[in-house]
Amino acid sequence: MHIQVRGDSGFGIPLMYEVCEELGITFTFGLGMNPRLKRMSELLLEQAVQQYEQTGEPQRLFLPIEYQADSWPAPRPVVIKAEAHAQGTNRRAVVTNRPGWLVEPQATYDDYAQRGESENRNKELKVELQADRLSDHRFLANFFRLYLHATALNLMIRLRQAAALPVKTPVQLGLLNPLPAEALDEPDRKRFFKRRRDRDPLGGGLACTWRTRLIKVAAEIITSARRIVVRLSGTWPHLDHFLHVSRVVLSLGPAPQPSG
Repeated sequence: MHIQVRGDSGFGIPLMYEVCEELGITFTFGLGMNPRLKRMSELLLEQAVQQYEQTGEPQRLFLPIEYQADSWPAPRPVVIKAEAHAQGTNRRAVVTNRPGWLVEPQATYDDYAQRGESENRNKELKVELQADRLSDHRFLANFFRLYLHATALNLMIRLRQAAALPVKTPVQLGLLNPLPAEALDEPDRKRFFKRRRDRDPLGGGLACTWRTRLIKVAAEIITSARRIVVRLSGTWPHLDHFLHVSRVVLSLGPAPQPSG
């Protein structure tokens, strides 16, 4: 398992760099734009402004450099982003030891910007699975509710992983960019994930997708002495998803029992 750490400039301090380097952890941290970095990226910003004035389209240019702050024992890779758009100009920088930073500086920065995607997992638990419904005045009651919400999230993640279709490469999904998904720039990255979700709505779906396609479904329940029959409509548009998940669950089988 390979660990990657991403954080804004508040976490980007020499101690964090040194710990990650010592442990062999890939990191990308935000780096505040100081006068030296601004001087080094002045031409890049001018180029972005010039291209924006010529095309009328927002511009994002990237500069990979070796940079050493006064408090650093040695130079480290830094990627500077310069933007020009209708709202003005903007410059940001990150310090990293990510492989490929020199060849694909834009992918390095965009991967850093994707750190917000991790926060979506917290949002999925809190909002979509309503884990914030902790209104009881008793601690144990709220604790048990949160336990159930966390269990539901883990169950959904397990089902999502089991039901996911084999992952396609960007080229297999119709993109012309031959790079792996991790190295795509922002526009191609968005196209890749959108096409992957369109192809596999369950494997990439959030709780609301599973709820509307598999849980909130009208059915007829017929009980007898020997069995319970669940009758679904033959014209249900997501019947294929239900059958696929059912087969996956059956193939998982019971958990292995400990020996002895």
